[in-house]
Amino acid sequence: MNYILFDGPSRNALLPFTYTRPVADIRIGVLTIREKWELHLGSTTSTVTEDYLSEKYPLVELEKNIMIYASCLPSEDLVSRIKNLKANQAIFYKDEPIVFYVEEGQEVDFDNYEIIDYNLELITVEQTWDIFSKNDLAIKSDFLLLTKDRETQPIPESNNVIAPENIFIEEGAKLEFTTLNASKGPIYIGKNTEIMEGSLIRGPFALCEGAVVKMGAKIYGATTIGPYSKAGGEINNSILFACSNKGHEGYLGNSVLGEWCNLGADTNTSNLKNNYAPVRLWSYEIEGFAKTGLQFCGLMMGDHSKCGINTMFNTGTVVGVSANIFGTGFPRNFVPSYSWGGSSGFTVYLTNKAFEVAKVVMSRRNIEFTDQEKKILEHIFEETKQWRKGYESQ
Repeated sequence: MNYILFDGPSRNALLPFTYTRPVADIRIGVLTIREKWELHLGSTTSTVTEDYLSEKYPLVELEKNIMIYASCLPSEDLVSRIKNLKANQAIFYKDEPIVFYVEEGQEVDFDNYEIIDYNLELITVEQTWDIFSKNDLAIKSDFLLLTKDRETQPIPESNNVIAPENIFIEEGAKLEFTTLNASKGPIYIGKNTEIMEGSLIRGPFALCEGAVVKMGAKIYGATTIGPYSKAGGEINNSILFACSNKGHEGYLGNSVLGEWCNLGADTNTSNLKNNYAPVRLWSYEIEGFAKTGLQFCGLMMGDHSKCGINTMFNTGTVVGVSANIFGTGFPRNFVPSYSWGGSSGFTVYLTNKAFEVAKVVMSRRNIEFTDQEKKILEHIFEETKQWRKGYESQ
């Protein structure tokens, strides 16, 4: 069977992260949503996404296909039902189609389908704040998936450990003189990672392949440090997708960083309003500030964005793709893509300058800045012009 993950109605609500990737490639827990589905299904997947992303994330359609709403995370029960799905059958969750069988060239009309209502609870990622607020559940689920019937590498004796039965270490990981507390949730330490001495870590926690925790870091769950990222200072309930750095002192709480982001030394995010009121967060879907219903919500930063030393982010700040923020004071709590500046004002961060930085940053991890990446980022520049009205060119 051919499995296809589709973006569905949540795509716009998950911007800025879905500017540069399909919904399926959002990281929550240890793995991306796609990686979870592929492990559960024992099969590769392809994607229905925006046209400008389709060259990088191509659709593979065969004679018989099963479409899966990428905002739903897999469960064993749901996967079992998917594998038994037959022609002209669809699974609905909360009155919305999340899985359906379709043959090549078939026009989908659910009036002609047998509808199967799914009544068990699923983890869904349909708003940006779901990524960190549901990371606890996602890490626990991924931990069971990745460690089932496997043996951990031994925990070096120099480490101070609580609940070692909830800790799993992959090959090549280095950790000495750290404190690991897995009593509140599992700790997963990926291949070829390093946790430097003096670090204090509480689960649930995931350190993905090649990532590094710097000396003396203080990390609270539920936090994910994505592949080849660097983490330092104080971090609480946050996710770094991949190849991003929060390597110095400063606080990051209830936040999500995309790929190729960098926070300057002593950058701090507020995750709680002074009046303790629920946080509103910029939503590209409604083109205004949406009610999160959360008391704690920090920073949402799209791919390739950076900030200088001592940057201060207010509670519930959204930063788009390829923004460069610096200077004193708090920048506004919605910073459009390709913005250059800070609290004193912004100019347009021109693509030629942004791409020069991207090339250098990616080359440091031996990854090429391709024409394909360039085309995607150019499209985002054009698509986000409306949010930069009144800016002068840099």
